[in-house]
Amino acid sequence: MAKSNFVGYRCSLCNTEYLPGQVTYTCPKDGGNLDVVLDYDAIRLKYQPEDLMNRAEESLWRYLPLLPVPDPGGEGTPIRRAGWTPVYQLERLAQELGLDHLWLKDESRNPTASFKDRASAVVVARAREIAAETIVTASTGNAGAALAGMSAAVGQKAVIFAPKSAPPAKVAQLLVFGAKVILVDGTYDEAFDLTIQAAEEFGWYCRNTGYNPFTAEGKKTAALEIWEWWDVEHHTWHEPGNLLDQHPPLTIFVSVGDGNIISGIHKGFKDLLVLGWIERIPRIIGVQAEGSAAIANAFHAGTEQIIPISANTIADSISVDLPRDGVRAVRAARETGGTYILVSDDEILQAIAALGPQGIFAEPAGATAYAGLVKAIGQGVIDAGDPVLVLNTGSGLKDVRAAMQAVKPAPVIEPTLEALKRLL
Repeated sequence: MAKSNFVGYRCSLCNTEYLPGQVTYTCPKDGGNLDVVLDYDAIRLKYQPEDLMNRAEESLWRYLPLLPVPDPGGEGTPIRRAGWTPVYQLERLAQELGLDHLWLKDESRNPTASFKDRASAVVVARAREIAAETIVTASTGNAGAALAGMSAAVGQKAVIFAPKSAPPAKVAQLLVFGAKVILVDGTYDEAFDLTIQAAEEFGWYCRNTGYNPFTAEGKKTAALEIWEWWDVEHHTWHEPGNLLDQHPPLTIFVSVGDGNIISGIHKGFKDLLVLGWIERIPRIIGVQAEGSAAIANAFHAGTEQIIPISANTIADSISVDLPRDGVRAVRAARETGGTYILVSDDEILQAIAALGPQGIFAEPAGATAYAGLVKAIGQGVIDAGDPVLVLNTGSGLKDVRAAMQAVKPAPVIEPTLEALKRLL
């Protein structure tokens, strides 16, 4: 098994550095989330961007030199299909919104139909590296389905704690993939805390988002794909140093719940910046539901103090009382010249309906990013010439009940031509 370029961790709060074997989850001093540190000098000496871009593998594993885990194996299984999701150009919506350029990266094309496959694939690889017998996570559905699916691909045991209110379609995925599923009569945050206690009690390896540092490393692979896509889109590789350096810069809209996706994407671009493979990071804009706005509240208050709220939104995947990666999520927007946008549940449903005619079936959390773009244009945050990429984080099949609220019900007629004519 080839050795990775993983050399340690750095606390995101106090900057204390640790060797790989010294810690597992968070900083012992202050509980801060840990950033994975790579041997950037070794990577820079051994690789150039084209070495990664010319790889044949169409998955997140094409970026293995930039990941802190060895190759997990599993050839020919879903774990080798995580990532490398398509980017679509939305010309008609761009015209409606008055934008010159609008794209959407569709994470619903991942094996279990959500962005969370990226994190779970990398965490499963780490679990195999350290010979963990069982992986456990708390989830409102997507993270659990991703862990269950990626674990099933390589024969890894998985235990999932989910709130009993999780959408049935998501719970069905957990069960079908063969994970041990335990529904909790409580919130996601209560399931999260129970997961940590269970991991300590039974020696399980905990995947929890915003707790296990390897989750952000999986999620950063979306940034690496955006970097590569942008290079191809703008034909910039023939001018070294010009990657992602167009004027104006690319703006990325990301829906935010616990903050781990937006912080992971930020980490990916920061890695590329340290390597000297980009000259600046795209502007990153976080979008939260009004009913789950703890990170946005902190951002707009000019602080990194995340104050818990009582979350209530139709977008269950981003409904979080206490975001576990809030500080890094605030920084992802602040350090890139971005901001946070709040949208209502009604605006989220309108976004689902708007994306559908473009061939995009988004779950509420995925459509939240597009709803944020619409709101940002109205607020003057986005200009017509700004190139924009929206991230759809999950499939609408995850929550059909919400999807049906976004559209008019289909009419019912008698099976006769006369009845059809009357309807038309």
